[in-house]
Amino acid sequence: MNTSRLTTVRVDDDQDVFAMRRLGREVAAALEMSEQDQIRVATALSELGREIAMERGAGMVVAFSLDPGELVVEVSFAEEADGHDTEGVTLAGRLMDAVDRVRPGRLVLRKRLPRGAHPLSIARLRAQVDALAPASAMDELRQQNHELATTLEEVRRLNAELAETNQGVMALYNQLSAELEETNRGVVALYAELDEKSMQLRQASDAKNRFWATVSHELRTPLNSIIGLVRLLTGPGGDPLAAEQARQIELIGSSAETLLALVSELLDIGKAESGRLDPQAAMVDLVALAERLRMTMWPAKGSARVTLAVRVPPPPFAMLADEAMLTRILRNLLANSLKFTQEGEVLLEVTHDAAASEAVFTVTDTGIGIPAEHLERVFEEFYQVPGPEQTRVKGTGLGLPYARRLAEAMGGTLTLTSQAGAGTTAVLRLPYEPDDVPVVGRVLIADDDENFRAGLRRMLTGFAAHIDEAHDGTAALAAMAAAPPDLALLDLLMPGLDGAAVLQRMAGDERLRDVPVIVITMALAGRHPSGADAVLAKQGLRRDMLLGAIRQVLGGDDA
Repeated sequence: MNTSRLTTVRVDDDQDVFAMRRLGREVAAALEMSEQDQIRVATALSELGREIAMERGAGMVVAFSLDPGELVVEVSFAEEADGHDTEGVTLAGRLMDAVDRVRPGRLVLRKRLPRGAHPLSIARLRAQVDALAPASAMDELRQQNHELATTLEEVRRLNAELAETNQGVMALYNQLSAELEETNRGVVALYAELDEKSMQLRQASDAKNRFWATVSHELRTPLNSIIGLVRLLTGPGGDPLAAEQARQIELIGSSAETLLALVSELLDIGKAESGRLDPQAAMVDLVALAERLRMTMWPAKGSARVTLAVRVPPPPFAMLADEAMLTRILRNLLANSLKFTQEGEVLLEVTHDAAASEAVFTVTDTGIGIPAEHLERVFEEFYQVPGPEQTRVKGTGLGLPYARRLAEAMGGTLTLTSQAGAGTTAVLRLPYEPDDVPVVGRVLIADDDENFRAGLRRMLTGFAAHIDEAHDGTAALAAMAAAPPDLALLDLLMPGLDGAAVLQRMAGDERLRDVPVIVITMALAGRHPSGADAVLAKQGLRRDMLLGAIRQVLGGDDA
């Protein structure tokens, strides 16, 4: 430590205390401390002198030193007068920056010098201190009164500033309160409007669903009658028909079957939009499916310049899927490729993407292709790419939208890549699990979002033997009481009884406390709810993420 001693004084009586107080103030002034800090140093020393020298009658030696950046005052006195943390020491600690008890009978007080201060040299400081005249009690009292008056004036000034600040704060508070109240009124009005719009949308959706059901029934009945009559006329038991009559009747039958297929597709699109397309999973032999499609689709083309080929891995390749939906998707994709390919090849290839746990169906053609600006629009209902080919090829613009709806209902995706004049590639990706994947017996999905429940149900297709659903916490507990699940997928933010309360109730129920729970919620905020075995975010949830979490919760492959 590089310490420079300034002066040392001995304090034995009240006159010495006054002198020490004045000395402390003058040293602080010479070190360019503020007036308030000068008063603090002087007061700290006088309090220690009053307590040690005057009240306890013990002499004390006070040494002033200068450390780099701070004033150091060492106070030494008899050990028997040491009262540890007395009132004077406590007050000195509040006035100075630090008070250290080095040993019994010795205190070290420290006060930082103001930043940027340029105090006198050590020699000049010593000379200035030595030149100080002795201070009388009356002189020091007058000085203290002056300091008190100065401090009082400063307090009054600060009080005035504080009162002015408080007025500004209150004015700002009142302004913010008025704005907040006005905003709240706007939010309440907006919520009321949203509720009204939601009710109108629900009514419109219900009307649309009723329309689809009516159209399905009203159109299918006469179309089936037309098809039946055509078959009677052209069948072996009917009267002989002229060639032209037979051709016209066959055209009528073909048109009726096309209309019937169109009505069925429209109905399925309506079901998909309302989340009512539920895949019925079963084991599908993909080799047999691909060969069946090749046999049924090839005669429809009737051109020797185009070949239709299928390519499936040689070992038996099967997967859990809705065979009817999968067949409709692939038939639509192949029909599109065959319609718009004049020469070359249409290829259906099936592969397994083990990394993504997906079966990949790729339909590639060498047809006319699709311009880049139309690649996404072809998935809009009734949209057809403008061009001369549309006049040659019949179509409704429903095939690709219908295929994508079915793919999404099965938990998969359907994408297109194409280049005008260079062919098109359609890629269908569906969840695929190998045979040794663990299967959950019964799963409960508790979430107030009906669409999200439908998405989870599709992700669990073929993975769970039975799926129960609940729209809130009360319904979830009732479902679990009726049939305890092997796994629960739980949302936290539900109306009424929320997810945290459900977890608490489950913990107190002997039948439910051991049921594994995966929380799937928007409100993660980095927390893991008590009682949850795993937590997943709703945003960006994929089937492989969900099944991976289930395997981990259930204990891996032995679950």
